Amino acid sequence: MEMNENIKNTFIENLRKQGIKNKQVLDSMSSISREMFIEPALRMRAYDQDALPIGHSQTISSPFIVAKMTEEIFEQDNMNKVLEIGTGCGYQTAILATLFKKVITVERIKALHEKSQKILHELEMKNIKFIHANGFDGYENESPYDAIILTAAPKKIPDSLIRQLSLNGRMILPLGDDGSQKLFRLKKTRTGVNKKDLDDVRFVPMLDGVV
Repeated sequence: MEMNENIKNTFIENLRKQGIKNKQVLDSMSSISREMFIEPALRMRAYDQDALPIGHSQTISSPFIVAKMTEEIFEQDNMNKVLEIGTGCGYQTAILATLFKKVITVERIKALHEKSQKILHELEMKNIKFIHANGFDGYENESPYDAIILTAAPKKIPDSLIRQLSLNGRMILPLGDDGSQKLFRLKKTRTGVNKKDLDDVRFVPMLDGVV
């Protein structure tokens, strides 16, 4: 199922109705074929407003959440380097790669790390660096980052990731446990970290180690 014009228009209009306003984010969501990242049996649901399973007890976030998180870390003049924790199927990675000059993406599950690389290489996205590692460690070799995005929920903000943010860098992450999670936007300043509560969310938990 390729995204025809009617599906694409409805998809983008739904995101607008849900409050997504940034034209570059909407253009990015329109340009990336979401069905490429979905298991074949679920591709008819690729443009539904739902999170979908991608195997290994992981999910692809709903289109709205992907767009919302991307919009929240978009800053027109500060889009050089972003760190993504949790590559998953690679859909959020692809969206980031259309907007940032360089994407560093970390995945703890080797099967997903390898699968997402294959898909994104097929899309000829050359500004992505793939790392198979523990997400709690981030990737210090490329730090500092203008932005960091987490696609799984830790119970508390990882200090190691705050350290890897540049001054005035921003981070978006779900925070909490299975019972209660909130989406937060953080901004690193000279006097500390500013924290803004955005929404109630439900993400898979962020786990330690690699598999």
